[in-house]
Amino acid sequence: MTHNARQRFRAPPKFKLRDKDADDRTFSTRAANPKLGKSRAKALDLERTAALIDRIAALQDKLYAQRGQKVLLVLQGTDTAGKDGTVRALFSRISPMGLRAVAFKAPTDSELAHDYLWRVHQHVPVQGEIAIFNRSHYEDVLITRVQGMIDDEECKRRYAQIRDFERMLAETGTVIVKVFLHISKEEQRERLQERLDDPDKQWKFNPEDIKQRAKWDDYQRAYEKAIRETDAPHAPWYIVPANSKTHRNLVIASLLLETLEGMDLQYPPPHPDLSSFTVE
Repeated sequence: MTHNARQRFRAPPKFKLRDKDADDRTFSTRAANPKLGKSRAKALDLERTAALIDRIAALQDKLYAQRGQKVLLVLQGTDTAGKDGTVRALFSRISPMGLRAVAFKAPTDSELAHDYLWRVHQHVPVQGEIAIFNRSHYEDVLITRVQGMIDDEECKRRYAQIRDFERMLAETGTVIVKVFLHISKEEQRERLQERLDDPDKQWKFNPEDIKQRAKWDDYQRAYEKAIRETDAPHAPWYIVPANSKTHRNLVIASLLLETLEGMDLQYPPPHPDLSSFTVE
């Protein structure tokens, strides 16, 4: 049972990214049973997520065998929102056959010499595959807009181009799931400070993160605008509360499982010519 995550977390037409919503734990075991202790409730949520992942793995095997449809999971969020952690938590137990994670960093000189969607199109899923985008083409209407690299008119053109791009993917067999990992400003501060305080995590810290954090409100408004402009039935956006890593993983596993269950995935029918074969 996944509680209809696609309905609960679908981005509404008019929404605001409010810090208090990042703490929402609607799907948690403790929300249904407040008398449970925190540690026990967390353990149960981890068990529930593991069960969902097992079901995802079984359906992914059918997707890979069928080689017809494709799935693209887009993960977007501010620095420390948990994109890497989501990939590790949800996909480390799934067969690497038919699964691919792509992390989009700052574009190279070669990539900058092409249009901004060129590098993205090279990594969309092939038939039978689930591709996970850790950041994506949305960086080109987020950081570029907040940093003033593009103006409002160019940003509007890019929204239209992204809508066309995603419609083309959907019309050629790609099922798209777009997730915004919503954390609060205070949660980001704590996670950045944790990286600084732990010598084993300092490699994750980038002083540029502090500069970008100073533009928190600008980024929140840019995300709101981009999500509103590009949400569509064939390419839906989901706003996932991500202050709790355990709850975040439970929700995203639920979203992905519901998506796969809606695809009518089946193993290919037996080939009639193989009935005459015997292995000696």
